[in-house]
Amino acid sequence: MLDELDPAVVAQAQDTLGASLSMGQQRMRALHEGRRDARDAHDLEVAPGLWAGVGLVRGGAGTALVGSHREVAELVEQYRAIGIEEFVLSGYPHVEEAYWFAEGVRPLLG
Repeated sequence: MLDELDPAVVAQAQDTLGASLSMGQQRMRALHEGRRDARDAHDLEVAPGLWAGVGLVRGGAGTALVGSHREVAELVEQYRAIGIEEFVLSGYPHVEEAYWFAEGVRPLLG
């Protein structure tokens, strides 16, 4: 997703996000540990299947579930098992990811 981004775009986004007073945004910036290049994004898997690289260019305290349909379904089920009942789902590009999830992940969920 970030492979095509110009490092200057990442740097500008990080500069803009650095001005935020949001605690969530500040924590995401700390998690990024000064990474300013999309080439560093692969280092931002914070747990198996949980990727924080999207925060290099997107505001908010967002992470992404990454993996195959089955792997993402298993991660969703793990969150359900600890009591999470609602999810805010997004993806890039939005429409394609909505179909990817609806057709590949949703049928695997109990």
